[in-house]
Amino acid sequence: MYLTWLDSNSWLIEMGGKRILLDPWLVGTLSFGIDWLFSAKRTRDRPIPPDIDLILLSQGLPDHAHPPTLEQLDRSIPVIASPSAAKVANSIGYSQVIPLEHGQSWMLGSLRLQAFPGSPIGPFTTENAYLLSDEQNTLYYEPHGYHDRTLPNSIDVVITPLIDLNLPLIGSIIQGNRSAFDLIEQVQPQAILPTAAGGEIEFAGLITPILKAIGSVETLQSKLIDCGISTQIIEPNPGDRLKISLKSRSV
Repeated sequence: MYLTWLDSNSWLIEMGGKRILLDPWLVGTLSFGIDWLFSAKRTRDRPIPPDIDLILLSQGLPDHAHPPTLEQLDRSIPVIASPSAAKVANSIGYSQVIPLEHGQSWMLGSLRLQAFPGSPIGPFTTENAYLLSDEQNTLYYEPHGYHDRTLPNSIDVVITPLIDLNLPLIGSIIQGNRSAFDLIEQVQPQAILPTAAGGEIEFAGLITPILKAIGSVETLQSKLIDCGISTQIIEPNPGDRLKISLKSRSV
């Protein structure tokens, strides 16, 4: 398994002989239509990775289904998406868009992708988390730190936030300070990698100065050591292709 972090929530996953582009924001700015309140831009655009077998979208929000990036990609690439993200991909003209409801799965060769309940977005929508499984390994991804209790009790690799990001009077818009530790206890991963961090990105808008990070990777690592938990925390550098070496689990 190889993982390449492309900033924010964007990843290239190489697993099961396939190359999966996850929640890509690679070019242009990030806008939610209220730039005076919050926006973001890259310090430099990232090259579009070649030979992509699948685009995987967890949410319909622009930081996960980023229209300018999706417009740059080959529209014949299959897209697996939450129902809200599927609408974005369809609007851009992708020829094969497969929306997955929670509990549904789809096969890409020997690689199985299963949707789990993920982040609540507003009062009526719960977006997708994903569990990817090939013949050897499993990988779980949830970008806001909301984890379903029905996940398998053994997952090899987890990608999820490790700290909270709070707004005064609103609370956590991204959670990881406690939820990451609870997830580690639940699924006992060999390795966990943080997502939703900035990377090579600049933020602007009125709320940017009041966003508050709670927790740290160092604090989580110390807690794991104190509890005798062997999960490895891997902090990737943007653009680095990491080989994730895993041990065979005893049966």
